[in-house]
Amino acid sequence: QGQLVESGGGLVQPGGSLRLSCTASGFSFGYYAVAWFRQAPGKEPEGVSCITSQGDRTSYIDSVKGRFTISRDKAKNTVYLQMSSLKSEDTGEYVCTADLVPLDPKCSTFVRPSGYWGQGTQVTVSS
Repeated sequence: QGQLVESGGGLVQPGGSLRLSCTASGFSFGYYAVAWFRQAPGKEPEGVSCITSQGDRTSYIDSVKGRFTISRDKAKNTVYLQMSSLKSEDTGEYVCTADLVPLDPKCSTFVRPSGYWGQGTQVTVSS
């Protein structure tokens, strides 16, 4: 049974950094594109960033461009989201998903229940 497990969330002050990890097991993760979604309280989930299976293309929402970097390590079956210069509006639950889909600029090709979805990790940016 394939699964994704996120880690690396926590409480951080504005301007700080965190690195989230999404580690896969039980399926051929290397063939899958991956996206990070986040959901803030009272808001709809939004695709934050996504990366192709080969890691050769990435997409970011405008609000995180220049601050977040998505990458993948195939040997570790892991995708990372490096988040810097964090703002209060980055607060939310971050969930990773893997699917056999192409990328678009808003990572909108990743749609539940298709693919694999993790349980999420909470990121809170607050002083």
